[in-house]
Amino acid sequence: MKSLVKVKLFFYNKLSLFLTLSILLVYLILFFRFSFSIPRYVFLSSTVEPLTFSYNPETRFLADNDNVGFQPDKTTLKHIMFGIAASSSLWHKRKSYIELWWKPRDMRGFVWLDKTTPVDNNNNTQIDSQLMHPPIRISSETYGFKYTRRGGHRSAIRISRIVSETVRLGLADVRWYVMGDDDTFFVAENLVRVLEKLDHDQFYYVGGNSESHDQNIRFSYNMAYGGGGFAISHALAKALAKMQDGCIKRHPALYGSDDRIHACMAELGVPVTKHAGFHQFDVYGSLFGLLTAHPVTSLVSLHHLDIVAPIFPKADRVQALRRLTVAMRLDSAALMQHSICYDKAHNWTVSVSWGYAVQIFSTIKSARVMEMPARTFKNWYRNYHRGGYAFNTRSFGRNQCQKPAIYYLFDAVLNEELHRTGTEYLPHPVFGNPWCETRKDREDPAVLVDRVEVHKTPDPQLW
Repeated sequence: MKSLVKVKLFFYNKLSLFLTLSILLVYLILFFRFSFSIPRYVFLSSTVEPLTFSYNPETRFLADNDNVGFQPDKTTLKHIMFGIAASSSLWHKRKSYIELWWKPRDMRGFVWLDKTTPVDNNNNTQIDSQLMHPPIRISSETYGFKYTRRGGHRSAIRISRIVSETVRLGLADVRWYVMGDDDTFFVAENLVRVLEKLDHDQFYYVGGNSESHDQNIRFSYNMAYGGGGFAISHALAKALAKMQDGCIKRHPALYGSDDRIHACMAELGVPVTKHAGFHQFDVYGSLFGLLTAHPVTSLVSLHHLDIVAPIFPKADRVQALRRLTVAMRLDSAALMQHSICYDKAHNWTVSVSWGYAVQIFSTIKSARVMEMPARTFKNWYRNYHRGGYAFNTRSFGRNQCQKPAIYYLFDAVLNEELHRTGTEYLPHPVFGNPWCETRKDREDPAVLVDRVEVHKTPDPQLW
């Protein structure tokens, strides 16, 4: 699908340049600073001022508008039953992740714990807010199943049976059963976009692989990894519930819950339907390189939130994800979608990852290079060796002169009358000298570009 990209540059001498590129409908305005000092910007949700743009009427926030054109026969969030695998020992910490994406009025599902959570001594009630996350259920005992994998955890058996236990509840009008962990962040509207294209009355097992080549070799490239989330159609879930206990008993030496599910899928003859938007994130460190080179497909999930660094600087993990939801609510279909354009006058490459970050490189880089994730993250062996990844990667830059100027999402608003979103990106807070000493000031985007605005018309039917 082709759409027009217009880039308007405002220079200190008030000259302007328009560039067009066939990628995504984006209106990008770069404001160049008049001096050579970079102010520090720190995102604090309680103190952020409303973003003001150069168009009227006044912009304001609006809830996610992806239900425009909804038809009753299509799959909706109401047709999806979530099963969240959680541990009572970590629930008090990890429930904050779920509360960021859970919509109690629109979603159905349960958090499955190994045992009851602590009670409030004052009123003898659970500490949970049932309006902020799914209701809690306690998994059945698994004493009748053998677990022989050295170094593994018996909880894998309990977690693998969540789908079957949910099916046996007999809840009405369920088309899909979606599994995730308590540290999985779902973009629910994008999940619907993936599943609505598939027939829930057929056998479907949908998910993604690990980012670690080693993990995929040890477990399987044909397995949907559980932390990144996977979906099982209603027809397949019913078949699984009938045979899963016997299947689990036949595979006592497997390590986790997801490879037990995979073993049962293999016995049923159902291959995984892979979707690149499910992210296991078997990596360490910063996800910046992965998220700014997201494949051309809808972002469905993020995982291992306690292991990877916060996705925005100067924020903890929950604060960072909360900032991401600001853009997600406006245009979830566009979240992390990648656009590339070029400023020939300065010999720059501008890379926009909508709703997350903008990068400006001081050289022209081909789209073939830009679609590869930069190695800002370590592989499963905790090093940067490219052989540890399950995909092609590139260097992030050995020194400041090779690295891009980075601008992170600061705010996002919607002009309801024009039906256009506006997102604002501010410079990455840095310490010391952020500029390249060998460049002339007129060539260095870190010196010249003060802020970035991206104006875009939402297109929820893009996928």
